[in-house]
Amino acid sequence: QVQLVESGGGLVQAGGSLRLSCAASVMVFSGSGNTMGWYRQAPGKQRELIATITSGASTNYADAVKGRFTISRDNAKNTVYLQMNSLKPEDTAVYYCNFRNAFPTREYWGQGTQVTVSS
Repeated sequence: QVQLVESGGGLVQAGGSLRLSCAASVMVFSGSGNTMGWYRQAPGKQRELIATITSGASTNYADAVKGRFTISRDNAKNTVYLQMNSLKPEDTAVYYCNFRNAFPTREYWGQGTQVTVSS
């Protein structure tokens, strides 16, 4: 069983920054094809993909956060980060860490961390 623990959420003013962390209980990037990502879900809305990073360190971002958010990882700490800059009120949501193991195929979710951006 893989445990993902998010941290770093909080209340910030528009234009500010937050750094989210997701610590995994396993060696997340030890195998090829694995992916970790950040999703967010605002009240009354569907969960949306924000950013992903693979075992090969390739990254992808949603258009809404390109140029503002950066996903990164620390293999030694089995941790993925989401640096969020120039935050906007529309970024307000619960942010979830996601881990997709390629082989065997499994998916895990963190408990989520609240990010609130005031205008």
